[in-house]
Amino acid sequence: MKRVLLLLPTTSYRNEAFLAAGKKLDVEIITAADYCHQLAPSWGLDPIMAVHFDRPGEALEVILRSLKHKPDAVLAVDDPGLELAARLNESLGLEANPPEAVRRLRDKLAFRQMQNERGFLCPDFHHLPSDADPARLLAQLRWPVVVKARRLSGSRGVIRADNAREFLQAVNWVRDIQNKADRDAASLGLVVEDFIAGREYALEGILDRGELRVLALFDKPDPLDGPYFEETIYVTPSRLPRRTQEEIHRTVQRACRQAGLITGPVHAEMRVNGEGVWLLEAAARSIGGLCGMALNHALGMTLEELILRSALDQPVALSASREGAGVMMIPIARRGIYQGVHDLNSALEVPGITGIRITAQPGHIIAPPPDGASYLGFIFSLSATPAEAELALRRAHGRLLFDIQPEYKVQASASEH
Repeated sequence: MKRVLLLLPTTSYRNEAFLAAGKKLDVEIITAADYCHQLAPSWGLDPIMAVHFDRPGEALEVILRSLKHKPDAVLAVDDPGLELAARLNESLGLEANPPEAVRRLRDKLAFRQMQNERGFLCPDFHHLPSDADPARLLAQLRWPVVVKARRLSGSRGVIRADNAREFLQAVNWVRDIQNKADRDAASLGLVVEDFIAGREYALEGILDRGELRVLALFDKPDPLDGPYFEETIYVTPSRLPRRTQEEIHRTVQRACRQAGLITGPVHAEMRVNGEGVWLLEAAARSIGGLCGMALNHALGMTLEELILRSALDQPVALSASREGAGVMMIPIARRGIYQGVHDLNSALEVPGITGIRITAQPGHIIAPPPDGASYLGFIFSLSATPAEAELALRRAHGRLLFDIQPEYKVQASASEH
């Protein structure tokens, strides 16, 4: 029986899907997790279940000591464990992406530097150290600009600024977000770059010995122009001209080679305008959240099963469906305490809707980007065309009513009594 070591972040949406895929393939799954190291002993958990994914050097030693058998592959489910997985594969002598390649792509500054050096379309960018006065950059900036945390994923810690006042506010805000979310914030600083005009798209692929196989190219039909960049709808197959789709494929393939990636899933985000394809990121992981479920019909299996098969060098025969499939990451309208959702059954009755998964938990504080790192849930559609799949998502979302209460009770003034 094949063995796979999975690095499962406790906050990931996808842990169950990977475990289910392992069971289907009759693969022995060894799990490592990032539960609190102070609470884990009282819960009776082994040390391997309470490692710091963001301290790969320490975590590496804990996991290697805990392993009873050498796995055939090590996989990180989400961003936090990518570098640790690469270092484990390297230590165990398994074919995998080099740690420096994974590290380069996780770091938005290193990625921009690579693009600039290797002739990719790349916006002008600046590194703003954590202790630097942002006002010193003002004379060098051309509005609008985008302020970014260096290692956070999705839209977290990303803000557009159209003038000096907004820029200084954005820097303070993003620094605060990064300080709370990244242990190394003080040494990282921020990235400040020119805003890139154009529509956004996303490529989902998998590398086999350095060759990129495209699994899906998603359109993002909602404009993402800021000041915050909450993503909502992904629809595939893309309605872009074939020539543009091929240019995106070539650009992502070249980025993978320049970075040093050789195997496993790839998720890339890009903007396209009259000048060409501008990569926003190319990550050594698959699409986040539950979005991969939108590909189940096209792939003929779950994305997690495909990733496991690829890691174990098992044959993969994909279906050739060209139906329109979509997913909506249900946006959070405002910060507050989530209480529940109404009219879910009505939304499920919309033609083309194949499922709705509400992932927000009642009683939890929720927040939209740039602070938030989650969604209310996910809506899935399958229709004859991408346009119909997109319309179904919008109609279903329009029927859902979310109960979000203020985080703090508003006190009535004396004049109102």
